[in-house]
Amino acid sequence: MAWFRWDGADLVLDCHLQPKASKDEFAGLHGERLKIRLTAPPVEGKANAHLLAFLGKAFGVAKSQVTLESGELNRQKRVRIRAPQKLPAELAGELAAARRP
Repeated sequence: MAWFRWDGADLVLDCHLQPKASKDEFAGLHGERLKIRLTAPPVEGKANAHLLAFLGKAFGVAKSQVTLESGELNRQKRVRIRAPQKLPAELAGELAAARRP
């Protein structure tokens, strides 16, 4: 479970991004990172902006609550989600089990 960690109320995800996919989705694990497929192309920050919006929607927060901590110019990224309001069904089991009360 090295692909995420809780930092207080925040969730930090280590992601592997696949841009120009046929649809936006969580796609299991890629090594020790959560693989995320996005329809956006990897040009001029479009994939990064799309990633933040996708994660904001998936976790029930405004995209301003999702920040890119590292990996701006490559596929390996670290993202912080401030106080997620919900957990996506695909990830809820693992994330909820690891969350401290």
